[in-house]
Amino acid sequence: MRTERKPTRLDRVFARLDREPERPAHIDVPRMSRHRVVLFGATLAFYLAIVWAVLDTSWLVRLDWQVMFFRPYQQWSELHAFVDYYVVLGQRGPTAVMVAAWLGWRSWRQHTLRPLLALGVSLLLLNVTVGAAKYGMGRLGPHYATEIGSNEMFLGGDIFPSGHTANAVVTWGILAYLASTPRARRWLSALSAVTSLGVGMATVYLGTHWLSDVLLGWAAGLLILLALPWFEPLIARSETRILDLRDRWRDRRRAAGLRPAGAPVVLTPLSGHDDAPAREPVGAGRAGSRPPAYLAPGPHTTRAERTPVTPAGSRRPQPERHHPRGTSPAGRP
Repeated sequence: MRTERKPTRLDRVFARLDREPERPAHIDVPRMSRHRVVLFGATLAFYLAIVWAVLDTSWLVRLDWQVMFFRPYQQWSELHAFVDYYVVLGQRGPTAVMVAAWLGWRSWRQHTLRPLLALGVSLLLLNVTVGAAKYGMGRLGPHYATEIGSNEMFLGGDIFPSGHTANAVVTWGILAYLASTPRARRWLSALSAVTSLGVGMATVYLGTHWLSDVLLGWAAGLLILLALPWFEPLIARSETRILDLRDRWRDRRRAAGLRPAGAPVVLTPLSGHDDAPAREPVGAGRAGSRPPAYLAPGPHTTRAERTPVTPAGSRRPQPERHHPRGTSPAGRP
């Protein structure tokens, strides 16, 4: 008696995933609304204010030096091991791989390239804008400061704004940007904000960044997320072109695999099978070839039980034949 296997929780999860629609048509693409434009303008003003405050060697630079002399990594040394691991959440390589893996799975399940393309555009904007600001302003970090109280600008450094903070804002914030429901977007936005600020404070704790570097990095990452709706038409066109190229490639492969109409079909004998019977080639045989030998259907006898046969041309005399009684054999000449 056969009994059916009871479905497990994992089986129910995959069965639910199989019912997911092919394309997320119900997900609204973020647009550049008036509210978003106001937030973008306010963040840009905050960005420029931080830059001006550092260039002017204002109270913000004095606060940077006070935090540096406080040396948080010595005041709370028991947190050093945890902070060393936590700051990895802001490194570009590991975070990009983790987020790209998740968005790649979403793209495969939903049959759309928008999540991966949005991540690629955001990382490209991050490298261009933050990289240009870093090398353009050339600020030195706390460990390489040359003069107490100075802003350390235009001295060949590359820490202003903080790349770890900006990368954390963009990498984890893109998950909130691509969320499918408003509730998930709010929760992911709060989580990405807390994570990015924590990464920035971790760099200040370790002494690798000034406090103003973290504030500017947070503003730089937020500007990229707020500007992404302006790039949505480019993302849509890129997705259409990539999918068209994929369809053309599939059509070419299918056309190359089809046979032309009316082409003869060549049958080849099976090879590598021991149970396949050997067949003689059809056609005229060679001259002098022996006909095939057939075995009698009767039982086979051993060699001792067979009638001796004298081959032709043998010198051995023929055995005498037995004649019935009353008759005499013919005389020999």
